[in-house]
Amino acid sequence: MSYKLQLKQDIKLAPLLKEDTHILKRRKNTAIRLIASIISQQLSTKVAKIIFDRFLDLYQGKEPSCEQVMAMDPTVLRSIGLSNAKVAYVKNVAQFFLDQKITDKQLYKMEPEAVIELLTQIKGVGRWTVEMLLMFSLGHENVFAVDDLGIQQAMIKLFNIQFETKKDLQLKMLKRSEKWAPYKTYACLHLWKWKDTKAPV
Repeated sequence: MSYKLQLKQDIKLAPLLKEDTHILKRRKNTAIRLIASIISQQLSTKVAKIIFDRFLDLYQGKEPSCEQVMAMDPTVLRSIGLSNAKVAYVKNVAQFFLDQKITDKQLYKMEPEAVIELLTQIKGVGRWTVEMLLMFSLGHENVFAVDDLGIQQAMIKLFNIQFETKKDLQLKMLKRSEKWAPYKTYACLHLWKWKDTKAPV
């Protein structure tokens, strides 16, 4: 696949690319993908899945429409394990998508920075959350999650990055990531996998 040819030009990243080729997919119902991200914030993957499954169970196991989310009693949403803040953020997403009449098709056509600018207007939705959406739901190939802790830890280890402040670290990460354009998303996917599996380099 062409992205590997580009990324192999970074000699320290190249050994990670022996892993399986990643394939990005576009997914439907972007509002619910964003709600799932909010539910998963500050939770382990296992716990996040349990709570999201409970969320779907409120709608007979199917992904709800934004109208259905808005109609759900906040007390019921709290009963599945959501904090007051997360209940508010979930409602904020549904209301924003309804008010702005946002569609999946519209988001597919937008540039990543435009999507970030649009969706971070929602209280409770930060840049990192939208970057995850761009990668895993909208299928963008050139997104770099500089704020992601896993990416930071992987890059510090793999590239032996020395830094004094968080800003210093991020600037060095961003400079390194420029080598990976226009396939930064794939680089992130391989860095996450390497970190999680502790594959030898």
